[in-house]
Amino acid sequence: MKYRHYKGGIYEIVCVAKLETDPTVSMIVYKSSDGTIWTRPEEVFFESVKVNDAFLPRFAPVSLVSAEKLLTP
Repeated sequence: MKYRHYKGGIYEIVCVAKLETDPTVSMIVYKSSDGTIWTRPEEVFFESVKVNDAFLPRFAPVSLVSAEKLLTP
């Protein structure tokens, strides 16, 4: 599934991994449109952030319709 970062980038979740030093922590492994691989704790990936006095999801799911618009030149 693809997600839009609140700053505008589009990312795709690759997998969910366990942190070696603390297996109770789930890590989201995701990649950007240029292929760069990133990771964040699951709770951080899905948390809300404050932007201009409003709370927005850090990463919001991209609907299929929105994804098609992104891919259409």
